[in-house]
Amino acid sequence: MRAYIFRRIAGMGVVLFAISLITFLLMHAVPGGPFDGEKRLPPDVVRNINAKYHLDEPLAAQYLTYMSNILVPQISQSDAPASQLTDALIAFSVGGTTFHWMNFGPTYRSTTRTVNDIFRENLPVSAQLGVLGLLVALAIGLPMGIIAALKHNQALDYLATGVAVAGISFPAIALGPLLITVFGLTLRWVPVSGWGSFAQAILPALTLGFGSSALIARLTRASLLEVIGEDYIRTAYAKGLHDRRVILVHALKNALIPVITIVGPLFAVLVTGSFVVETIFGIPGMGKYFVDSITNRDYPVIMGTVLLFAMLLVIANFAIDLIYGWLDPRIRFSMGRA
Repeated sequence: MRAYIFRRIAGMGVVLFAISLITFLLMHAVPGGPFDGEKRLPPDVVRNINAKYHLDEPLAAQYLTYMSNILVPQISQSDAPASQLTDALIAFSVGGTTFHWMNFGPTYRSTTRTVNDIFRENLPVSAQLGVLGLLVALAIGLPMGIIAALKHNQALDYLATGVAVAGISFPAIALGPLLITVFGLTLRWVPVSGWGSFAQAILPALTLGFGSSALIARLTRASLLEVIGEDYIRTAYAKGLHDRRVILVHALKNALIPVITIVGPLFAVLVTGSFVVETIFGIPGMGKYFVDSITNRDYPVIMGTVLLFAMLLVIANFAIDLIYGWLDPRIRFSMGRA
């Protein structure tokens, strides 16, 4: 098991390195630069700006500098002047020494904010929305899939399947305005924009999680139908166990393995991929900054957001692999031998 974990961590490092390199090369392969606007700047000004942000250096040097600022911790004395301190996403002190780690650099569109400032102020909002969306997806998808499997080829099965197909076919960009019109403007039950209260989170979370709940419901139904036909389930019924115990303890645990497989990536996608929903409901999350950074070629924001999403994705997949061992002892045994 320990060797398996070490190999997975090493694999995660390789994946993140590949993603960072590909993203960096693709950014610089696009024609133009971050300071090319409708009003062309004088060449001397452009040269000075490029020198300030090290954009006049070779691409290899730019990449190594950027990655070293993220990966290599910077050390400073706790009583050092503010001008000598390094902006970092993670900072902690040991004795009189402060360690600064994960400096994602400045943003080209603001002289007073860094990429870490954007992360600190706006990422928690996107994370809260993503977690709420995932809870909505699980709260709707799992019961709907279980009911559809237990009522196979009955009215409830057809109803749940129809809702699941509608959820997958109805994107957030269409569902959001529909919910706003019905529940916000017509019935006036909940606010239609902003963030900070539970009422303001209802419509965005439902919009974000409904499509994912449909996917979870379909996967739960298919997996549970397959498990119900296994010999050990028939043996459990033959022993006289109650239906609820057979389903919840024996069947559902194994049926959840395919569902858990998609929950990990789904968590990362919902936490960092709620850009459309944030725009529709006027939520001050990461969506606006990521879209604007692509339009403005704000390289540090693009790199930082992509790397953050990639880290969440590989960590979520790693956690899912460990959960496999709890759900199925056979998987745990194979991990131990790996």
